Amino acid sequence: MKTIAFCNEKGGSGKTTTTANVGASLADRGKRVLLIDLDSQGSLSICNGLQVIGADELTTHEVLKGHDIKEAVKPVYENLSLIPADIRLSGTELELASVPGREFILKEALSELEDNYDYVLLDCPPSLGILTLIALTAAEELVVPVKADYLTLSGMSQLVDVLKVVKRRMNPKLEILGVLATLYNPRRKLDQQVIAQIEKYFPGKLFKTKISQNTALAEAPANGTNIFVYDANSTGAKQYSALTDEILEREEDKK
Repeated sequence: MKTIAFCNEKGGSGKTTTTANVGASLADRGKRVLLIDLDSQGSLSICNGLQVIGADELTTHEVLKGHDIKEAVKPVYENLSLIPADIRLSGTELELASVPGREFILKEALSELEDNYDYVLLDCPPSLGILTLIALTAAEELVVPVKADYLTLSGMSQLVDVLKVVKRRMNPKLEILGVLATLYNPRRKLDQQVIAQIEKYFPGKLFKTKISQNTALAEAPANGTNIFVYDANSTGAKQYSALTDEILEREEDKK
């Protein structure tokens, strides 16, 4: 079972869209995939048509409080499952603040699912708080979606520093699988400058595939589904399929 975190402290980077669509693409290829929503806005859950309704429904919050992780898993469609999140998760960081070894809670819970899935994809919140540390401690690999603008780049050095701390203290196996440029326009000079900065911060890690602005990608979450179900012939679907190819290729190269 391979666990990949999708992380960027800046909102609007396409992190949730990427988690949802890479997960769907892997599932379409026959991989058993579990998505875990770690954002209290529940965007990944909404993208998959599983917005939490009842207070008695199990979410990521309950898993992090010690509930059996298997009972929180909800099916999306063949080969694809999800552990949803909602506003309850907003108080989890405070509740876990004094819990010893809190960074390892999710990693320990996922050990119960080792034989159930090929991939676990973690959608991190847009911050570098406790929930993100929990995700980075549980993950073996990291994908960093980066919106092609300078405001997004402003937090890159902080993310790099956090990754160094996580590798040194909690998860020495964590590696950056790749950095993904999103909302990319090859005709803009600014985008080319941003790409150069990404390569400076993460040398050799930039994916060849870049995700452009695409109407279908924006519309799919509003319909509670991924880009492959919503519009399999769209540019967004083709780009996320190509990205999944790259991820699998990089996984194969590491063996």
